[in-house]
Amino acid sequence: MRPHLLRRALLAIAAAGAVSMPAVLSAQTPAALVERVDAQVDKVMPQVIAWRRDIHEHPELSNREVRTAKLVADHLKALGMEVRTGVAHTGVIGVLRGGKPGPVVALRADMDALPVTEEVDLPFRSTVRSTYNGQEVGVMHACGHDTHVAMLMGAAQVLAGMKADLPGTVVFIFQPAEEGAPAGETGGASMMVAEGALTDPKVDAIFGIHVFSTLHTGVIGYRPQGLMAASDGLRIVVHGRQTHGAMPWAGVDPIVVGSQIVGALQTITSRQTDVTLAPAVVTIGVMRGGTRFNIVPDSIVMEGTIRTFDPDMQKDIHARVKRIAEKVAESAGATAEVTIAAVGNPVTYNDPALTERMLPTLRRVAGADKVVLAQQTTTAEDFAHYQKQVPGVFYFLGVVPEGTDPKTAAPNHSPRFQVDEAALPVGVRTLIGLAMDYLGGEPKTGA
Repeated sequence: MRPHLLRRALLAIAAAGAVSMPAVLSAQTPAALVERVDAQVDKVMPQVIAWRRDIHEHPELSNREVRTAKLVADHLKALGMEVRTGVAHTGVIGVLRGGKPGPVVALRADMDALPVTEEVDLPFRSTVRSTYNGQEVGVMHACGHDTHVAMLMGAAQVLAGMKADLPGTVVFIFQPAEEGAPAGETGGASMMVAEGALTDPKVDAIFGIHVFSTLHTGVIGYRPQGLMAASDGLRIVVHGRQTHGAMPWAGVDPIVVGSQIVGALQTITSRQTDVTLAPAVVTIGVMRGGTRFNIVPDSIVMEGTIRTFDPDMQKDIHARVKRIAEKVAESAGATAEVTIAAVGNPVTYNDPALTERMLPTLRRVAGADKVVLAQQTTTAEDFAHYQKQVPGVFYFLGVVPEGTDPKTAAPNHSPRFQVDEAALPVGVRTLIGLAMDYLGGEPKTGA
């Protein structure tokens, strides 16, 4: 929705009394509050776009977000916030204490980019190269985290300008390593939680946003309960017996055995699991081994992911993966070592009561016709670690321009992923609206 249309709609709703505006500015009329927020968002949007493009052009991998963290910290300090840096390596936390007592709400953005070489022809495209797990890679914000950082920086600026009238505290969490820490390292949301992101001050509720390629620009996708899947890392080492490639019978070929394991693992979700109860995925994304074309290697390594929504199904699939890999290897005279990550991402679970409470806010800000029930997705988010501690709502923001079919748009994590920047004002407004309405009291339904 265009800013002037959004403003007109908000004023009409407020005048009709359909929505109770938060008690943030009790001395002002609802119309004045709407005008004030809109004016400040309009004012900050050019800077939000500039931040987004700068961060996109200078992406940083997980646990390496040094430049981005400095940009964020400098901004929050300039706004007069209490700022902590170096949380979970490069994380930044800003605390905005309002002028009136009240609850504590947190807003979160992730900062890291992906080991992807950008193929989008933009004036601010990334040409950054780096090293990831020992390999030279391109680096790109192929999942839109650059927009998350920029939108939250903009929301922080607007909310800081209303500090004296805020009835409570807003905690701004800028998190590294959402995509997962590099091999041998720790990081991400679980580490942010362990280092006090939700306890100093104690957070009562948390909200997070993610741009998504399955929705048109400005459309908000929400879902109570399970929105995104639990994700578990999978590693299988197949041990055979090395031999000359011209005499495979003199050894045990782990490449062939590994291929048989991959095929057998696919029967877990296609033949052994009732996926009508809940979605599930088992994927092998890496098979690595061998040094020369005419040598059967001694061992290979396979890596993959398991995605589930149901805890019992998750446990059952773990057991099946282990049994299949070990027994297939044994049948060929090889052995298989199966390791499933002890700490993956839980289900991204939106608290039903909090979702229902804040739904009028999303409808008021984005427009009722622009707020839709999202489908479950087997992608995962470490925002789920915050939701294990406090009630939280995670929602999607569409970035596919009208006239383009989302089914044909490049998905998140693609080297051709693009963001329609016209969606960013909606994201900034929803973050502000959720924080203000949560602090100001439960909005009435009917928007």
